[in-house]
Amino acid sequence: MKVSVDNNEIFTVSEHNKTVLKDSIFRDKLDDTLKSALFSIINYKYNACFARIKKEWEPKLLARGITTIPTDKDAFAQLIFEQPDYKDRSARDLEASEL
Repeated sequence: MKVSVDNNEIFTVSEHNKTVLKDSIFRDKLDDTLKSALFSIINYKYNACFARIKKEWEPKLLARGITTIPTDKDAFAQLIFEQPDYKDRSARDLEASEL
């Protein structure tokens, strides 16, 4: 099993790795268990990041007179990213290091 992001291989779960994992996971459930674990980790991180960005930006948007705030996560995030003063983590850290 290969794990990739944007077609770049991150790692491979070798047959040896699978054999070790089968000591604790039913062999017929192994692939589904690994896929579920990866999905859970990424989804957990996404939801935590979204909660932080929402907590920070919802009051800012309301203060700017934006009264129609999307309930769809992707649309809400896009509204934030369109704000002229939005900065992602790298931009914030760079700005902080220049102070």
